[in-house]
Amino acid sequence: MELRVVGAGVGRTGTHSLKIALESLLGGPCHHMVEMRGNPGQVAGWIDAIDGKPVNWPSLLARYRAIVDWPGAAFWRELSAAFPDALVVLSVRDPEAWYRSASNSIFPVMDTVPPPERAAWMNALRKLLHDRFSYRLDDPTAMMDAFQRHNDAVRREVPAARLLEWRPEDGWEPICERLKLPVPQGPFPVTNTTSETRAMFGLPPVGAVGRRASDEGTGQVR
Repeated sequence: MELRVVGAGVGRTGTHSLKIALESLLGGPCHHMVEMRGNPGQVAGWIDAIDGKPVNWPSLLARYRAIVDWPGAAFWRELSAAFPDALVVLSVRDPEAWYRSASNSIFPVMDTVPPPERAAWMNALRKLLHDRFSYRLDDPTAMMDAFQRHNDAVRREVPAARLLEWRPEDGWEPICERLKLPVPQGPFPVTNTTSETRAMFGLPPVGAVGRRASDEGTGQVR
């Protein structure tokens, strides 16, 4: 089984919805950050990648048909080279909306003390953000600049014939067109709102804390 889609878009750009959609379209699993929970083999392989060690990408991702979200999005160059026939999907959203969503969901997790069994992975994630994105989580300008740099690099380096820039509101059609697959009859999946993500990580509802402003009610899911 070989990857048909490499997701270059970072978390909170509709990646979980994209995961569910691609699994439906491709008939196999799509890698996403949620795959890292309780999966020691995946954790060890990605820590090697983050530490700059050689990685056998086809072996690490042998059971998957696609990959989206972190940590894969940080390795889009390596993955697009390892799977030269895969479509590269850059999921995007407005930078300010992205920062608002990320700072209400995934960024607070970086401030928490993980249980011992997840400490190595959390430390690796912090290193990944520092090395390949930005770890200035409370600086909106720095993080939005990193978001823009990431997206611009993908746009610049991936040939147009391989690249699909996609927003969740685009739905099924552009993905199916590029993959030469029929468009499903049902609506595009809508998953992983800010509240759902906070609950998954054991964080209190946004209204219960004052650290960052909420993006609930925007009609956007990530």
